Amino acid sequence: MERRAAGPGWAAYERLTAEEMDEQRRQNVAYQYLCRLEEAKRWMEACLKEELPSPVELEESLRNGVLLAKLGHCFAPSVVPLKKIYDVEQLRYQATGLHFRHTDNINFWLSAIAHIGLPSTFFPETTDIYDKKNMPRVVYCIHALSLFLFRLGLAPQIHDLYGKVKFTAEELSNMASELAKYGLQLPAFSKIGGILANELSVDEAAVHAAVLAINEAVERGVVEDTLAALQNPSALLENLREPLAAVYQEMLAQAKMEKAANARNHDDRESQDIYDHYLTQAEIQGNINHVNVHGALEVVDDALERQSPEALLKALQDPALALRGVRRDFADWYLEQLNSDREQKAQELGLVELLEKEEVQAGVAAANTKGDQEQAMLHAVQRINKAIRRRVAADTVKELMCPEAQLPPVYPVASSMYQLELAVLQQQQGELGQEELFVAVEMLSAVVLINRALEARDASGFWSSLVNPATGLAEVEGENAQRYFDALLKLRQERGMGEDFLSWNDLQATVSQVNAQTQEETDRVLAVSLINEALDKGSPEKTLSALLLPAAGLDDVSLPVAPRYHLLLVAAKRQKAQVTGDPGAVLWLEEIRQGVVRANQDTNTAQRMALGVAAINQAIKEGKAAQTERVLRNPAVALRGVVPDCANGYQRALESAMAKKQRPADTAFWVQHDMKDGTAYYFHLQTFQGIWEQPPGCPLNTSHLTREEIQSAVTKVTAAYDRQQLWKANVGFVIQLQARLRGFLVRQKFAEHSHFLRTWLPAVIKIQAHWRGYRQRKIYLEWLQYFKANLDAIIKIQAWARMWAARRQYLRRLHYFQKNVNSIVKIQAFFRARKAQDDYRILVHAPHPPLSVVRRFAHLLNQSQQDFLAEAELLKLQEEVVRKIRSNQQLEQDLNIMDIKIGLLVKNRITLQEVVSHCKKLTKRNKEQLSDMMVLDKQKGLKSLSKEKRQKLEAYQHLFYLLQTQPIYLAKLIFQMPQNKTTKFMEAVIFSLYNYASSRREAYLLLQLFKTALQEEIKSKVEQPQDVVTGNPTVVRLVVRFYRNGRGQSALQEILGKVIQDVLEDKVLSVHTDPVHLYKNWINQTEAQTGQRSHLPYDVTPEQALSHPEVQRRLDIALRNLLAMTDKFLLAITSSVDQIPYGMRYVAKVLKATLAEKFPDATDSEVYKVVGNLLYYRFLNPAVVAPDAFDIVAMAAGGALAAPQRHALGAVAQLLQHAAAGKAFSGQSQHLRVLNDYLEETHLKFRKFIHRACQVPEPEERFAVDEYSDMVAVAKPMVYITVGELVNTHRLLLEHQDCIAPDHQDPLHELLEDLGELPTIPDLIGESIAADGHTDLSKLEVSLTLTNKFEGLEADADDSNTRSLLLSTKQLLADIIQFHPGDTLKEILSLSASREQEAAHKQLMSRRQACTAQTPEPLRRHRSLTAHSLLPLAEKQRRVLRNLRRLEALGLVSARNGYQGLVDELAKDIRNQHRHRHRRKAELVKLQATLQGLSTKTTFYEEQGDYYSQYIRACLDHLAPDSKSSGKGKKQPSLHYTAAQLLEKGVLVEIEDLPASHFRNVIFDITPGDEAGKFEVNAKFLGVDMERFQLHYQDLLQLQYEGVAVMKLFNKAKVNVNLLIFLLNKKFLRK
Repeated sequence: MERRAAGPGWAAYERLTAEEMDEQRRQNVAYQYLCRLEEAKRWMEACLKEELPSPVELEESLRNGVLLAKLGHCFAPSVVPLKKIYDVEQLRYQATGLHFRHTDNINFWLSAIAHIGLPSTFFPETTDIYDKKNMPRVVYCIHALSLFLFRLGLAPQIHDLYGKVKFTAEELSNMASELAKYGLQLPAFSKIGGILANELSVDEAAVHAAVLAINEAVERGVVEDTLAALQNPSALLENLREPLAAVYQEMLAQAKMEKAANARNHDDRESQDIYDHYLTQAEIQGNINHVNVHGALEVVDDALERQSPEALLKALQDPALALRGVRRDFADWYLEQLNSDREQKAQELGLVELLEKEEVQAGVAAANTKGDQEQAMLHAVQRINKAIRRRVAADTVKELMCPEAQLPPVYPVASSMYQLELAVLQQQQGELGQEELFVAVEMLSAVVLINRALEARDASGFWSSLVNPATGLAEVEGENAQRYFDALLKLRQERGMGEDFLSWNDLQATVSQVNAQTQEETDRVLAVSLINEALDKGSPEKTLSALLLPAAGLDDVSLPVAPRYHLLLVAAKRQKAQVTGDPGAVLWLEEIRQGVVRANQDTNTAQRMALGVAAINQAIKEGKAAQTERVLRNPAVALRGVVPDCANGYQRALESAMAKKQRPADTAFWVQHDMKDGTAYYFHLQTFQGIWEQPPGCPLNTSHLTREEIQSAVTKVTAAYDRQQLWKANVGFVIQLQARLRGFLVRQKFAEHSHFLRTWLPAVIKIQAHWRGYRQRKIYLEWLQYFKANLDAIIKIQAWARMWAARRQYLRRLHYFQKNVNSIVKIQAFFRARKAQDDYRILVHAPHPPLSVVRRFAHLLNQSQQDFLAEAELLKLQEEVVRKIRSNQQLEQDLNIMDIKIGLLVKNRITLQEVVSHCKKLTKRNKEQLSDMMVLDKQKGLKSLSKEKRQKLEAYQHLFYLLQTQPIYLAKLIFQMPQNKTTKFMEAVIFSLYNYASSRREAYLLLQLFKTALQEEIKSKVEQPQDVVTGNPTVVRLVVRFYRNGRGQSALQEILGKVIQDVLEDKVLSVHTDPVHLYKNWINQTEAQTGQRSHLPYDVTPEQALSHPEVQRRLDIALRNLLAMTDKFLLAITSSVDQIPYGMRYVAKVLKATLAEKFPDATDSEVYKVVGNLLYYRFLNPAVVAPDAFDIVAMAAGGALAAPQRHALGAVAQLLQHAAAGKAFSGQSQHLRVLNDYLEETHLKFRKFIHRACQVPEPEERFAVDEYSDMVAVAKPMVYITVGELVNTHRLLLEHQDCIAPDHQDPLHELLEDLGELPTIPDLIGESIAADGHTDLSKLEVSLTLTNKFEGLEADADDSNTRSLLLSTKQLLADIIQFHPGDTLKEILSLSASREQEAAHKQLMSRRQACTAQTPEPLRRHRSLTAHSLLPLAEKQRRVLRNLRRLEALGLVSARNGYQGLVDELAKDIRNQHRHRHRRKAELVKLQATLQGLSTKTTFYEEQGDYYSQYIRACLDHLAPDSKSSGKGKKQPSLHYTAAQLLEKGVLVEIEDLPASHFRNVIFDITPGDEAGKFEVNAKFLGVDMERFQLHYQDLLQLQYEGVAVMKLFNKAKVNVNLLIFLLNKKFLRK
């Protein structure tokens, strides 16, 4: 009910009796106390971020101290670590109530409030809380704590709710009774502010007066008066700022008005004091701090608005903000980051608002990280340039691989190439920047990859590297991939390259060369096609145009010969069509080239002949017989019978013939010459040019002698000469006579002439001189004429001379090259490497490498003998492992069936004993009761031996196996629940599900859960890295809590135990760094030593205290002690990385990787601070602050740390916290700024420590767990879980199944469908146990043997066939592109290969066949993928075409893009070849270990099966009659019953088609068989054997297990299964 208002006043009380007035007073007190409880509840909820019970239940909830301890952890986590809170989830409290250890929680809270300095006046006693002796005192302390924390800025302000909340009359009455029961008086809650001011001040009156003056000044509203009052030193206010005086006035006036309004709601106005209306000193300080922070944020916003880095830096350094990690040299980074954050916030909110303090801190941290990364990158680039200048290749590569340089991957194998190339680049451009290094290294790495692919003959890897844009190669065509590959391989072979690499220039030159060749071939094919089309059209002009195409590659094609070209090519095409019988036959390029050559030869022949005929005609006209004779002997004219002696005759005869043909008006220049093939050649006498067609409109010269006419004249003259020579042969004697006569006359004339000469000797000499001169001149002219006549020979001699000179110069240059061969090789290697780098970069980095690049590296896919053996061994092991696993699964199923049989036999024996003890005889009266009693495990719950319950149990086992091995479900489920239930769920279910990581398997799976849950939480809930630090992430909290127990606690003891013990044992250690404290200690010591009061003031400021040299000396000593002690702690922490629990380190590694993935723009500094917060602040720091709470040091019973010891540890922890967070001292800690350099140095050490801590192996390697582990394990995993937890987990999964498994095909949905509806607890434990009256049935435990429903290795046949088809196609294509030219796959597959290509392919196949022959026979059958590798090249082309059509139909490749997807797959295979070998080696080792484990498991199962079989036989032997009673050799006893008797016993239900009146004529004989558990049932009718039936006892038990009540015998008789089993047991069971 609503509390009554104070309206009636004293008149109302006058009408009340004394009892009524007392009751009203009690009601008012109860209401006031309930309001205080509601205020405390809401304030604690704001601090704890969780919902608390209602006010009437709050007192009871506080008794166990859990909520109080959590509250202490909020403001003093070092004093109250979460790990030390007993029963933090209150499970023990809910189950058994209060425990004496709950008092530890209360003591922790009391320690926390003492630690922060709350005056002890407010402290309650432990029994006030635990025994509920004085709960108002506790609530009073909480109110005081709220105001104290608000003053310190550590918590929000508590709100006055008096008169604003309502309570029922019952609640008020109960609370009044409760207060009266204990006789408690409410404390004066309104006096808390005044008491705090008195307790916290030395001069209470001065403080009180100053606070009152402030309130009065605020009331007056004069800003100057308010500021003056605030600046009064007696008020003990800090951080006052005059510019904000007006804001102080406004804020304080508003707060005072609210407080006064709340005070007016109270009825007990007489008991109120001035602080019910006035602000207390703590409230004033809290509001001042709030205004300061807001003002500082406005200054920050103004600096951002002005874009001033200097102003922003100054604003960030404002002590009011107390920002951590602000660095002077990062002002520009801060401006950029905070501007970005400010704009982002404005976009999200739709308006511009100030950044919050936490947002500014996060921006500063982000900017620091970015700045650190940039500086680290610049330093790394400087180191790289220095390493390049040192010319040590190993050092250069090491620096290039440094992560801070942010460069692409570097391959140490090519260190010399990196050094050489970068040194050249550095010489050309000077100091290299990061961008230049990035481009250069990227290109060089790509060239290295291309060379490695070429070396390994990996076409796919080659292609992917070649087309990588980083390679920088131009005009790389995909269809030329194989050609590029082959060309580069050929280039490497020609150069004999070993370790050297092809350069980028080599790669580019080869690409360009291959492209040119390919384009030339394409154009040539087109040109041939155009030529054939022109021939078909019958146009010489078009034929000539086609022949003149440059792509045709035809030389010496000229216009005048066009008709001859057309004539000969048409004739050749017609002849080819006749020979081949194909009318559409076309001429090939070689045939066209032969036709062109022949036409040119015919034209040359005709031209020379026409020239020769023209020369003859000209010689005839000139009348020179010798010249005519010479031109007649011209071989080009080919005249027969020309004799030199008949020159004159020829001249006369030809002149006569020409005179006959001479026409006066004949001036034409064209002459026709008839050729041997019947064609005519037309020659122009003036231009000396000829054509094969008669020039239109030009007459022919008829007076020009033709070759035939000249031949006729020559023939006639020669014939006459021959006749004359024949006559001359008979006049020899005449000639001899004439000679003698001429000799006499000459001698006579000579004598006369000699006499004459002797007479005239001087004249003769002169004449001889003239004669000799004439003769010499004649000889010179003859030589000159000789030289002119033999000009070709002279030129040849001169050419030889020049050749000798050139050869001598060449040899000299060759000698120079040989002398400098090393330098030449280096230059060539540089260019080859550049080319190879570009190709390999394309192959590695290009998303779609061209075929030409892939072709260059396709050889890398050729596997060696070792590869074949390893692959065969791997396939063999995989097959054996699969076979073993399936065999073990079958053995396990057989064992389960045998286990059920054993259970049925044992249960049947127990049930039988119960039945026999209940009723000795099977009668008609009790047959129904006995039938029910014979039902096995009726109403015995989940573990009962029935098919239905068995299926339910298996369904739960399958479900929890899935939850345990697939952490994504639990990870999502955690975040679907309220936060206050998450921890309880984790401890109650999840940790139990993983058995608290008690084994390697459970530890591995739990870590997988932590990893998945952490990734899920960061993905969905973390908006910036700093949220992990400022918030309280669920997963981080659970991980730290889990790993602080057990081995984590021992690790903390090993790391910190010794150094903490050293601190505790040092009794004289002093690390007080507060100047005021040191000053007061000095004064006290001086007074104690001198016995006189010191003249120095006792109360001073830190600055005044530091003005004394003695204080400075003591401060220096304390700082040195503090640094020495901190160094010990730091050394203990940083040197103990390996002692930190592996789980903590791995979670830190996951946290680092996940943050880097979600926030790629976050700096390393930001990420490291978050990870450091996890490892140090959350895990290690609490143990430093409170070692007694973590059992780090041994403490005596009831003992505690002394205040100096705790202060020393706190000081060390504070210094380490600043160092870990990179936070420097400033503001009120000005005297500690000397430690900032130390903090910065220590922060770097923490960074290295965190980096080392995150370097841990993956859980698979750590715990030796893989996909075969569960299959190898002999013992199935088991979990122990309560029935209540089982039902709750089932309920949660049903409620959130759509969120945690959106896909309805998910296995989780199938398992939940198997379980059906949510069962009740009695359904799971059995009605019989539920009826026993157990107090809490939900806490009963059940054990689940986890099994995998989806276990099995059967692969999809279609998927397997598709993969096989794809692999086979890739292998065939890899073989083809190595030897077949072509720019595209279509071109490669459509053109036939040359003989050379076939020969090269055959050579490779021979090597492969030899390799196959060396493979052991048992392993050959595993090489299914190489079944078609030995086929010819043409057959491989056909198979690839067929496979491509099938793959395109399956949607795996597309012809539209030239099957680029298949080329990409080849490139990927080339790139991954090396990694595949490493993985294959690791897989072999793993499969061998797995096979060994499976063999051990098989042996275990076989032994277990033998044992089960023996046990079953032993159980069945008990069903046989006792051998002693039957005797050896005696006939087995048998039962004889009529059908009527069995009907009466209830065993027989009916016999089809037989009336009941005839049942007495039917006899059933039941005889035990030779084998235990088998019976033979013989049915007789009227004494005649009708049918026999073999009855197996285990079959009956199986029917009973399956719930079958009635079975058929002989397909006619129906019997009751349960009563039949009872009858057999009763008659045949051995006692």
